[in-house]
Amino acid sequence: MRPIINNHKIKMRTKLFRKYLSTKVLPIWAILLLDIALVILSCLVAFFLRYDVDGIVDESTSVEKFLLIAVVVNVFFFRCFRTYLGVLRYSSFVDIMRIFVSLTIGYIVLILGNSLHYVIEGGKLLPDSVIFMAYILNFTLMACSRIVVKLMYESVHFDGRRSVNVFIYGAKEAGINIAKSLRVNLKNRYRLRGFIADESELINKVMMGVRVYPNDDYLLDTIDDRGVSVVIVSPAKMETLTGTDLVDTLLTHHVKLLTAPPLSEWNGQTIDHTQLKEIQIEDLLPREPIEVDMMKIASHLEGKRVLITGAAGSIGSEIMRQVASFNPYKLILIDQAETPLHDIRLELQDYWRNIDAVTIIADVSNQGRMEEIFKEYRPQYIFHAAAYKHVPMMEDNVSESIRVNVMGTRIVADLAVKYNAEKFVMISTDKAVNPTNVMGCSKRLAEIYVQSLAKKLQSEGDSSVKFITTRFGNVLGSNGSVIPRFKEQIQRGGPVTVTHPNIIRYFMTIPEACRLVLEAGSMGNGGEIYIFDMGHPVKIVDLAKRMISLSGRSDVKIEFTGLRHGEKLYEELLNTKELTKPTYHKKIMIATVREYDYDEVKVRIQKLIDESYSYDQMRIVGAMKDIVPEFISKNSCFEVLDKKS
Repeated sequence: MRPIINNHKIKMRTKLFRKYLSTKVLPIWAILLLDIALVILSCLVAFFLRYDVDGIVDESTSVEKFLLIAVVVNVFFFRCFRTYLGVLRYSSFVDIMRIFVSLTIGYIVLILGNSLHYVIEGGKLLPDSVIFMAYILNFTLMACSRIVVKLMYESVHFDGRRSVNVFIYGAKEAGINIAKSLRVNLKNRYRLRGFIADESELINKVMMGVRVYPNDDYLLDTIDDRGVSVVIVSPAKMETLTGTDLVDTLLTHHVKLLTAPPLSEWNGQTIDHTQLKEIQIEDLLPREPIEVDMMKIASHLEGKRVLITGAAGSIGSEIMRQVASFNPYKLILIDQAETPLHDIRLELQDYWRNIDAVTIIADVSNQGRMEEIFKEYRPQYIFHAAAYKHVPMMEDNVSESIRVNVMGTRIVADLAVKYNAEKFVMISTDKAVNPTNVMGCSKRLAEIYVQSLAKKLQSEGDSSVKFITTRFGNVLGSNGSVIPRFKEQIQRGGPVTVTHPNIIRYFMTIPEACRLVLEAGSMGNGGEIYIFDMGHPVKIVDLAKRMISLSGRSDVKIEFTGLRHGEKLYEELLNTKELTKPTYHKKIMIATVREYDYDEVKVRIQKLIDESYSYDQMRIVGAMKDIVPEFISKNSCFEVLDKKS
């Protein structure tokens, strides 16, 4: 019976100890008293090491006097350097340094005072060697008191059964900081078992008590031997990771990949579990980071009235966020989608409260409504992102494609001229090059109208508004794009549907695309069509395979469904007959395209708009092909029109 009672008592003590250490923190007066006691103990031990107990008794007056002075001086410097304000269990190198500086200055003052006593009284209170020994002992005891409490706390609260063994890829500053966070904030979640490094000078070294392993052919064996199931990738190593086969090697071996934000985004000196995130497919697409001239962009947008159409969409909303950071005089945000625009209004209240912004529900193809908005707000800078963009939907709704993408652009462009805007930046697409679908052709028609209008104004010497067109490919994570769809399909258990095994696409992140839009808008003089360097195209089936691997599932299959209406295997950023001219930004080029006469374009587009109200899809598409002869339909019922011609 007695062993059972004893075990129960031990468990109760452990439970109470755990609870005390997790909820109680020593008050600052208790820490100060502890430090004072350590000052006194250090001085007594130092004197005892030099003499003995009888020596202390014989010199009791000098010892008592010195102890009083030592306590007063050190308490003064403890207060100056706040050595007792920290929580002992969370002590760090900074706390130890404060103790070191405080004691060093304090004992220097004591030695100087001891010398002054010799000058005045003809003798020292204590030998300087005793004071120096007391200083060494005092620092050792105070530092050890912090370290011991910290180790006790961590040992009591560390549950090895719940922790996951991890490697950190990257053994320099960012990787070391992640390792420190594992020790401080994430010890119960992750246990550091080693670093992975590419630098030969770091291989086989020991850092923070663990070994640095090479990124070589034996890495998987090392991972198995150390029982590692998670690799945390240093933010400095993300670019290296995308350029190697390491990610696929780890994923096929069912190793989970996490990453941390850049050091500049950390909350404090360490990170917590909420800041570690699973690596997303967007992080692994090979592309160079895009830099833009922020000062030049700011000079164009600061203090201006900026209108954004399609402001609730993926591109429009990101343009809004970036423009808001440049301190515009006013933001006029237009969209016809009520709920997404309401979300934008809430976001403005949360993050951009100091920006004067107005959210307006309006359709860009409504001439009267848009006229009213321009008349009231008189925007100086216009970003036209409103458009219907889904290829299969526009194949089935040709009239709406003409109404919004063509007529809507014409209305906004004409109003920009009428109300003396400074710049009009239109968001176009790579699908406008050699279009094979209605959506792509409608955007090409919008480009033609905007460019021909710009050329007409230039020929007349009217420089009131500069029209700029930007053309780029798919953006990662945009509404209705392939990546959110794949994620949803994977969560459901599959299958993941890919239209064709050989289909490829260019990709760019939404913030990257919008930064380039702002840069192109600031550099444009009017009439240019800017194209963006989208990097290397990505095979969609490879994208799907990697996303399945990232999810950690092995039971999800890929299913090929066939090309959709109007879809082609690859997109082009330039017409084969077009040439490009470089700009000062290596990621932005100017397309030299066929120019159209504005007066002719105006008449033909008006006829096309009139035709759209007939809702005869064949006749409307036929009229589109007359204006854009390179529009050759693919995988569509409109192919018959190409055969007739």
